[in-house]
Amino acid sequence: MNHALRRISLLVLALFLALLVNVNYVQAFQTSSLASDPGNGRTFSQQFQYQRGSIVTADGKTVARSVPVKHGTFSYQRAYPYGKPYAPVTGFFPVNGTPTGIELADNKLLSGNDPALAVRNLVDMVTGKPKKGATVQLTINSAAQQAAYNALKSIHLPAGVVAMDPSTGAILAMASYPSYDPNQLATLNGNKFNRVDKQLLANPAQPLINRAINATFPPGSTFKVVTASTAISSGKYHYSTPIAGPTDLTLPNTPKTLINFDHEPCDGGRPPMIYAFAVSCNTAFGHLGMKVGGSKLRRQADKFGFNNQGLKIPLSVSASSFPPVSDPAFTAYASIGQFNDTETPLQEAMVAAAIANHGTLMKPYLVQKVTAPDLTSLESTQPAVLSHAVSSQVAAEVTKMMTDVTQQPYGTAHASAGTAASGGTIIAAKTGTAQNGINNIGLDDAVFTSFAPASNPKIAVGVIVKGGGLGADASAPVAVQIIRAYLASQGG
Repeated sequence: MNHALRRISLLVLALFLALLVNVNYVQAFQTSSLASDPGNGRTFSQQFQYQRGSIVTADGKTVARSVPVKHGTFSYQRAYPYGKPYAPVTGFFPVNGTPTGIELADNKLLSGNDPALAVRNLVDMVTGKPKKGATVQLTINSAAQQAAYNALKSIHLPAGVVAMDPSTGAILAMASYPSYDPNQLATLNGNKFNRVDKQLLANPAQPLINRAINATFPPGSTFKVVTASTAISSGKYHYSTPIAGPTDLTLPNTPKTLINFDHEPCDGGRPPMIYAFAVSCNTAFGHLGMKVGGSKLRRQADKFGFNNQGLKIPLSVSASSFPPVSDPAFTAYASIGQFNDTETPLQEAMVAAAIANHGTLMKPYLVQKVTAPDLTSLESTQPAVLSHAVSSQVAAEVTKMMTDVTQQPYGTAHASAGTAASGGTIIAAKTGTAQNGINNIGLDDAVFTSFAPASNPKIAVGVIVKGGGLGADASAPVAVQIIRAYLASQGG
């Protein structure tokens, strides 16, 4: 009897000690994570009792803030002064559910629950000051962002665009269409939130998807930038090297043939690479892709950022894909962006940015700095190299090829992105018209990658319009409007 009681007592003691250890562990090491966990209802509701930090653009526009509430149980409500244009960036902070966008990525700092703010919070509590969250300053340029959204809205097709500074990786604009009004989801009425959220989720246009970084599309002929880079990097090709470009390219071990747009010939069947690039000759680059091989194409694509599963800006980015390919016929299709290649508009911008930055790809980022309520700096992003995509010599050759796309009368973007359209700025670019196979809109996707000014790049832009048709017609004007707006805001 005593032996049984002793065993039970020891078991109870062990459980008590385990509970004591767990309580101390939670108090010591999990306080911050539990406090900022959206599933913590009590703590989460308390966040509406104090002023959450603001989100501001690089040029000082407040795009998310907490405003006082006069009635009800809460003291503050989240507000988004510019609504739809910034929704893919800011996301929303709801009374129910999980935050999105920067509201989620920097939630601890915005809510004031980050360990970096612990001492300040303690001092404020002692002195009786109200708790405040930190201010997050984005890299977004408001002129470029508004131009990006307006341009996409005017097309009225599902689309995404990203603009970035090639020399730093700072994201200057990130827009998605269709978008949504985050103010409707920031309501303090839980029933209203559930109703609006349900309507947005059921909307076939899928406005909650951030198409700039979380939707992937076939790159089409813009992938020829990667194919050209692979060939020139091999040392066997120069931009002026003649390459085979028949009217129809017979693909090995298959009855299929690769054709040019409207079955047009490509400069007598053996054009210089730079001419084939400017007129976007499919047969020439399909043949070139088979010559360099699928494995080299994939290694080069990886250097430009494809197949990166862990990219964050700090928002999570869907990986762009260039899968392994060895069959010559499939390699030909892949080399013109038409096999299983997929990419985000961000990836489209990254390709152009790497060429613009003399071959070095900088890690893209969306947050410039974080400032405490007392205006002391908590965090500041330093530009970092993501990869060395190509040598500076290869980048210079590809730049020459991309410049001919807009500057030569035969270039595919001469009419839409030449100096007349750009207001005198020389843009380096590549167009793409991507067959998607599943597009219910009925037209190919329009793709455009670019940077400007070509001789001294300040901005790189990637645009993809689902069902937009020709890249030069739908996507190029979007990029041009962003470039003009950004350079004007910089006094250029």
